[in-house]
Amino acid sequence: MAPKRKRTSTLSAITDSGGHEPSPPLAVLPTGMALVSTPEEAGVLIRRSSTRRKKVVDYAEDKSQEDGALDGPLTELEEDELVDEEPAPKKKRRTRKKVVEPVIYDIPPVDTKETSFKGRLGYACLNTVLRAVKPDPVFCSRTLRIDTILKPDHGMDYCKELGRKNAEDLSRLIQWNEENSIRFLRVSSEMFPFASHQEYGYSLDYAEKELKAAGDLARKYGHRLTSHPGQFTQLGSPRDAVVTSAIRELEYHCQMFRLMGLDQDSIMIIHMGGVFGDKQATIERFKETYRTRLTDDIRARLVLENDEMCYNADDLLPVCEELNIPLVFDYHHNWIYPSVKPIPELIAQINAIWHRKGIKPKQHLSEPCPGAETVMEKRKHADRCKALPPDLPDDMDLMIEAKDKEQAVLHLYRIYDLHPVIHENLRPEKPSKPFPCACLDEDGLTTAPRRRKTKGKGKAAVDDGVADAVESGLVDEDVETPKTVQVMVSGGKSRPKSTSKARTSKKDQKKDGGPL
Repeated sequence: MAPKRKRTSTLSAITDSGGHEPSPPLAVLPTGMALVSTPEEAGVLIRRSSTRRKKVVDYAEDKSQEDGALDGPLTELEEDELVDEEPAPKKKRRTRKKVVEPVIYDIPPVDTKETSFKGRLGYACLNTVLRAVKPDPVFCSRTLRIDTILKPDHGMDYCKELGRKNAEDLSRLIQWNEENSIRFLRVSSEMFPFASHQEYGYSLDYAEKELKAAGDLARKYGHRLTSHPGQFTQLGSPRDAVVTSAIRELEYHCQMFRLMGLDQDSIMIIHMGGVFGDKQATIERFKETYRTRLTDDIRARLVLENDEMCYNADDLLPVCEELNIPLVFDYHHNWIYPSVKPIPELIAQINAIWHRKGIKPKQHLSEPCPGAETVMEKRKHADRCKALPPDLPDDMDLMIEAKDKEQAVLHLYRIYDLHPVIHENLRPEKPSKPFPCACLDEDGLTTAPRRRKTKGKGKAAVDDGVADAVESGLVDEDVETPKTVQVMVSGGKSRPKSTSKARTSKKDQKKDGGPL
């Protein structure tokens, strides 16, 4: 193999005539041939040049600016100057309105019946259709607690405003009744909260405008309005404080009807109340209170009603005939605590008192819930009534005391074809709830279903409950607690059940502060 030849370059020192430094030597091929012919071409070959070219930037100053100020958007601002930029307004989110489709109720047909009754059917206090109206329901029982009255931002002004709204809605209620051919209504006793209270009571004169409007509307349409003061309105109580509170309650109802401008047909219905250990002594106290402590306005509107526990129609009829007090006959109560006299004979004597007093007779109708067996279960009213009583007089007013209120009246309208009904205002009947089963033990004694515990009820609440029971006559006042009450089931024996806490859990003992 031949050896590699070495590259050699022949440089010539050439000096120009001007005395300059010698030019770089010429590059010569190995064969002796020259690549370039001039020194400039040789310099280009020796110097390594880059293919990239530098970008020439011309920084020209703006002659219009002084003191060397830089050109830019921030130079126009002063140092002390602030710029408040308003944020861009947020786009409101558009919410689509829900399309509320009308509810179509499935109203089943009814089995029609015949009757000769030509009077008015009514319901008590609340209209279920108007109560469910949104967003502004219509009802006449807005109320509050005393704790709310004591709050600085509420007070008595708030309490009275609730009463004024209740009176306003009464006119709307009467108008709805007229449109649906219902011309008999029981006004709520809670129309004006705490109006008869000993400390927080007040006059109804401030709501005279609203009450007069409701009364004028009722007289225009020929509606009858009545009231039923609470169960604690007991004129035969042995305690004077209870009797005084009952009289204040009756005066409150009288003032309400008086401001409405209603006549004597707007009555106030009460019960005789508890037995208080001696039924006859209680009746005598009632007579004395009626004669000596009631005003003429109260006596003109006061009527009694037979109850299902203490006083049946046989007990009250002699008192009513003696004092000329009308008697409201309740068919349901008479079924639970029946009178000895037959119903047609009783009604004839009762109606004679009504006519003598110049007031149109009035009766109450209700039915027990399906499946009721014990006395306490039978007392509960069913949602609706299935039929009118057979001994019902033709021309009188009948109050339907049912849970479905106006729907119970419209149901009887359809059964007996008493008045045409508006189908849009009909509601289906809800299925009845079964009662808790009461069991029989091996001895045939009944075991009542266990009651649900109420939170926050301590010994004070138990004492208040015993006091209320004593006051109402369900428990004798002169017998020391614990009392015994009979738990009855149809077809079985009775067993006394103590009202005291025979067995108390450790949790309840700890809550009441007792030993663990």
